[in-house]
Amino acid sequence: MQVSVEANEGLERRLTITVPADTVDSAVKSRLQQLAKTQRINGFRPGKVPVSVIKKRYGSAVRQEIAGEVMQRNFYEAIMQEKLNPAGMPSFEMKTDKDGQDLEFVAAFEVYPEFELADTKDIEIEKTVVDIAESDIDAMMETLRKQHATWAETDGEVTEDSRVVIDFNGSIDGEEFDGGKSEDFMLEMGKGRMIPGFEDPILGKKAGDELTSEVTFPEDYHAENLKGKAASFAIVVKKVEVMELPEINEEFAKTFGVESGDVSELRAEVTKNMERELSQTLKAKLKEQVIAGLIEKNPIDLPEALVKQEIGALREQAQQRFGAQAGPDMPELPDDLFADNAKRRVSVGLILGEVIKTKELKVEDSRVDELIATTASAYEDPEEVVQYYKGNQELMQQMQNLALEDQAIDTILEEANVTEVSKPFEEVMNKAAQ
Repeated sequence: MQVSVEANEGLERRLTITVPADTVDSAVKSRLQQLAKTQRINGFRPGKVPVSVIKKRYGSAVRQEIAGEVMQRNFYEAIMQEKLNPAGMPSFEMKTDKDGQDLEFVAAFEVYPEFELADTKDIEIEKTVVDIAESDIDAMMETLRKQHATWAETDGEVTEDSRVVIDFNGSIDGEEFDGGKSEDFMLEMGKGRMIPGFEDPILGKKAGDELTSEVTFPEDYHAENLKGKAASFAIVVKKVEVMELPEINEEFAKTFGVESGDVSELRAEVTKNMERELSQTLKAKLKEQVIAGLIEKNPIDLPEALVKQEIGALREQAQQRFGAQAGPDMPELPDDLFADNAKRRVSVGLILGEVIKTKELKVEDSRVDELIATTASAYEDPEEVVQYYKGNQELMQQMQNLALEDQAIDTILEEANVTEVSKPFEEVMNKAAQ
């Protein structure tokens, strides 16, 4: 076998591979002889069909089959010989394939980029430090109360905390428009559900009042025909409701699975959940900064084959998420929708892979156990979840990959320029929610 390597632009490589005629011809002959023993042809006894007859009937197909096998086998031998690392499958182009002549073909493919990691000391990281205060726990308990609140009808005025039932009818230049009318519409005030300014005239009104709300649709409004348009909404307030919050007592605690009804036990459980969510948020924020720094300091060429593969994976995830609502006739989402995210994910994978390789990192079992335990802690029976993970090879591989990725991130953090900044719990978690 003879091999020549041609480096094209970027990561593209072309291998021209020549295989001796004897190698191919002998393989074809052997395959034809095997067929002669099994084929049934009129006029010949089973197993006695001359090879020449078999060759005349099947020779072209057999040679094509052998050529395909030869190309595959010799391609892998060639990339090992030339120490090349293909990113994706190659495309083959046959140059010469005739009896008695050397078989020559070209394999075109991309290789993984080779690069040296930039100095990680130049990566700037802001590490957020948060202490959960008693006031933060009080606020979370209040949030739980609101989540379990009930509503009671009132004859009082609408406030920012009210819920109202209204009829409304919108018009632009005196003409009604599609989607601008509704009856018995339930609106919780202050939640930002409506376009800016819609709720303002409702404040201070009572059930039975009629009013007009003058608004302007935002320039980025989803309906093209309404963008930037001034509209008038005739509104009738039909019902006003006030929120009634439950007391934080034994019954309230039992609602959240605290069998003893001990409020302090509920508070401790709430604190534990806040600490877990905060830890995950801060970890994600740190990881995002490390990844952004690595990408900035290590610009690399990306194999198009890997990007296309990632686009396919992202598209499949999106279609699984939205397919049920969209139905079987959902059109295939375009590549452009996923291209930027796919490129970033491929870049991150390649760079973190180089970090793991350069730093000679090996997965730590304790890290894997910690990740599984953290995931399991959110479930009613954590131990059952832990055992499920440990009994599933695919899930364990995913956790091992995540653990190794976390180890790479921590390694970079140890070397990067890290500055600690204290921030309140509410600010950090609100930003994470947004």
